Amino acid sequence: MMNISPFGDLAHLLQTIGQPARLEILLAIGEGEACVCHLEAMLGRRQATLSQHLMALREAGLVDDRRDGRYIFYRLRDPALLALVHEAARLQGLALPSLAPSPDCGCPNCQEKACHA
Repeated sequence: MMNISPFGDLAHLLQTIGQPARLEILLAIGEGEACVCHLEAMLGRRQATLSQHLMALREAGLVDDRRDGRYIFYRLRDPALLALVHEAARLQGLALPSLAPSPDCGCPNCQEKACHA
């Protein structure tokens, strides 16, 4: 049965991003991109757990990925999603953490950012 109500699509979006791990992932990706090893180092979550959440975000059309050698980088398909997360936090009176590149991540993306910091 096809859902003809826009509220169903909105509810699905909110349900998809509504898990704490997925919100952390969206913040960690931010306006740039992040690889799984970067997310592991920043968020302290196992690769298998992150991969499951990233798959759900990808299947929902919220993130895109690209491969660079052995690394897979994820980015938000629409940066407005990040604004939605920040606005929801503001409405709840929450201060969201700033998630910066991790010195524990060995990917080329993080190493380049660490060198310029």
